Amino acid sequence: MNSFFADELPAAPAGRSQDALLVASLLHLMSHYTAREEGEAPCVKLASVIERHLCALARLPDVDPVLRATCEQLTEKWAALVDAKLPAPSKTPLLARFMKGAWPGKAAAVAG
Repeated sequence: MNSFFADELPAAPAGRSQDALLVASLLHLMSHYTAREEGEAPCVKLASVIERHLCALARLPDVDPVLRATCEQLTEKWAALVDAKLPAPSKTPLLARFMKGAWPGKAAAVAG
């Protein structure tokens, strides 16, 4: 998929504002997020990009207050969606990591 990130936006052409470009890119990204094959899981990476675009739009200094509030609310919803879809980190007990030799200090102590 060919998209760009909010922090890499080109300068707005004459007559266009940066918020208009962000809204257009958001609509494009959101349409791709919903366009999935049957049974295909939603793309967490794309949801994260959508969240960042919403956040960037909400932070523009001259953005309309209604648009800012909407983007702030949607940022929270997309962030929650991303958090829910991310795989849970594996929690290996500390003792198990020591027993496997995964402790970085162990290798240095043996080598030294």
